[in-house]
Formats: sequence, structure tokens, C-alpha cells
Amino acid sequence: MPELPEVETTKVSLEPLLNQTVSQVLVRNSSLRWPIPEDISQLKGQKLLQLHRRSKYIIAAFEQQSMLWHLGMSGSFRLCQASDELRKHDHLIIDFDNNTQLRYHDPRRFGCILWLNDETEQKLLHPLGPEPLSSDFNTEYLFNALKNKKVGIKIALMDNHVVVGVGNIYATESLFNLGIHPAQPANSLSEQQIDHLVQEIKRILKYAIELGGSTLRDYTNAMGENGYFQQTLLAYGRAGEMCVNCETTLENIKLGQRASVFCPQCQALKKIPASAE
Repeated sequence: MPELPEVETTKVSLEPLLNQTVSQVLVRNSSLRWPIPEDISQLKGQKLLQLHRRSKYIIAAFEQQSMLWHLGMSGSFRLCQASDELRKHDHLIIDFDNNTQLRYHDPRRFGCILWLNDETEQKLLHPLGPEPLSSDFNTEYLFNALKNKKVGIKIALMDNHVVVGVGNIYATESLFNLGIHPAQPANSLSEQQIDHLVQEIKRILKYAIELGGSTLRDYTNAMGENGYFQQTLLAYGRAGEMCVNCETTLENIKLGQRASVFCPQCQALKKIPASAE
């Protein structure tokens, strides 16, 4: 699934469309996570003014309306020429007056193309936690957010109510680099550990954005370019291989139905005093 760095990279790669006017809209398959709005043709004649990212959503602000786009599990946007061959899962095509087509491709169809209005904002955006690269995500905030959570720290970090966009890859790498077991109860971390975790999450995400995100399967940005962060992975996807620090075999457990790779030596699970449970 595209995570925050991949969505941010996608958003940036769409910026050539800014100040371009929609000339045509074609829906080839409206059956995504929610149906593509029947009145999406209203975009015709509107200029794309701004692109923002909130969590894993891209907000596309046109002259009269704004849209909320999500890549889901397998979605991607691609800037194309009209003469480029269509792919089976190109579900939405938006033509712009600079002779560029924006195509939304989604084999699993878990993404969304919706109007941004009071209903979608209330349902999809308002419940979200702070952006991890913002000043709102800081040691004091995270310490207070976790102090009553007994779930594993990795599960807590992947909870969008706590912080948005820290997906499986980046939570795994951050915890590995700090020697924190992914199942360590979130409320057992010290304030110093949480401070280091905040800083490491910010560092990892910034570095991943610099490298264009992670291409583990078929992710590319809108220009068709791969990400390269996966070449730096030290833990994610490396179960059964040696730890780069101590040469212990990396292990894999499931937390919240997600694979969690860790080093049993470097990330030993710390015992919690009975009085603190």
C-alpha cells in the first residue's frame, strides 16, 4: 500500500498540472471503494489551482470544487499522452488543455475519487491525527497520546488517530533503528524513548520522500518513476536474514494482522514491572 512518502511523491509529480484546465473527463469504471461521483464531469472547464496532501489523501483544488483522492492498496496516477495505450485498470481519465491526460489506475479498486465536501471532510479527514512532519507531532503530544495505550508500539504508530501516515515500512524501520521491540506496550516507553522515536520517524519519512518513496511491487509516481527507499531497508521484508548490527537472524511476528520484522537481540522485549501494568 502506498504510504505517506509515496503519496507525497505522487502529489509533487502531479504539479505539472497546476494552472491547467480540464477539457474532458472519462470514467471507464466507477466502482472503486466508493463510486466515482456521477457528476464528476463538472470538472470540465475548471482549472486545477492547488494540490495538498493530508495523511494519505491528495486534495485537488479546482476553481469551483475540490476533490479527495486516495490511492488505496494498489492505486496510482499517471501523466500520459492521449496516444499512450490504455491499461486494463485505468478507471478514470482527465484530459487537460496542455494535451496531458491524468489517468487513475487501480487493479484492486480500493482507492477513492470523491468530492471534498462537508460529509467527506467530517467522515474522512476530521478523525485524523497530526501530520508526522508537522510541529504538532512532538514528544509531549506523543507521550500523552500513548500513556494509556497498552497495545504494541507499532500498532499505536499505525493508528491514524494517533499520527497519520506512519505505515508498516516506516514504523518497522524506525523501531529497528532505535532498538524498540514492535510489541513493546506503547505506554511502557519512557519520555526519552518517545522523544527519540518522534525524531526518528521524522528523519525516516523525510529521507524516504527524498528517495521518491518505496517501490516494493509496482508503485511509481505520476511520471512513471520508481522510488528508491527500499534499497536502504534494514528490517522490513528481511525476515530470515541477518541483522546488520549483530548478525542475529531477523524474525517476523504478526501485530494487528501486519507482518512485523525485528531483531530479537537488538530489539529485545522489555519486561514491565507488575505495578506498571
